[in-house]
Amino acid sequence: MKNKNILIISDMVGLGNLSITAMLPIFSYMGYSTYNLPTSLVSNNFGYGKYKMLDTTDYLKGAINAWDKLGFSFSAIATGFIPSEAQAQVIARFCKKQAKNGARIFVDPVMADGGELYHGLPKNIVKHMRDMLKVADLCYPNYTEACLLTDEPFREGGLSHDEAIEMTDKLRKLGPKSVLITSIIIDGRSSVIGYNHLNGEYFIVNYEEIPITFSGTGDVFSATLIGHIMKGDSLKKSTKLAMNGVYNLITLNKDAADPYMGLPLEKYLNIL
Repeated sequence: MKNKNILIISDMVGLGNLSITAMLPIFSYMGYSTYNLPTSLVSNNFGYGKYKMLDTTDYLKGAINAWDKLGFSFSAIATGFIPSEAQAQVIARFCKKQAKNGARIFVDPVMADGGELYHGLPKNIVKHMRDMLKVADLCYPNYTEACLLTDEPFREGGLSHDEAIEMTDKLRKLGPKSVLITSIIIDGRSSVIGYNHLNGEYFIVNYEEIPITFSGTGDVFSATLIGHIMKGDSLKKSTKLAMNGVYNLITLNKDAADPYMGLPLEKYLNIL
């Protein structure tokens, strides 16, 4: 790996190990030079029900303008939570420009889980996440987010194999080259389904569900996934490695007092 750098564009959460805070140490441990551009400052995880959020669009615009003048470029860009359509447009333009210089764009359309949007988020967030998918080399929504993006009903019992393939193809039509859908039940089993545009392969990876929900596991999955892809591993292999890493971290911390605070990553980076 030679001089690869990764930019994280997502929210910065003050309390809890998630989003930018969760992704930075993973990328750094894997040997990447890592930078961040916060889309918002958030006091704490949305799951607590009460929070304070500051939209940082003006700062983001200024930072991008400064970077353009300085000629900064990135090997990869990982996007996460984006609070507004106006901000999504700015980020999408920036990603397109960076892609022309060789950057790979990874889009995690963070907005929902368990069949509904995260607490307090506006419904129009779905539209600007669809816009972000147009610039993605890879997008990886969870099942709830995939339902919202494709305008499909959320089914508690999940989908059949053929229905899951159909949903994957609907996501592909929104613009991303490759696709993953995480946390989806397929034929009664907890799964991740993927499509790799490099070889035209569809694949499904099953996993054992652990009955506890930690905040930030999606961010751990995202950083581990991208880190392995950027090292040259296939999408399927990178997906398996990311899934195994998340599973092991949850298993080691399943007795945590407050799962909303996320996982103590720094203690376990060697297992990712």
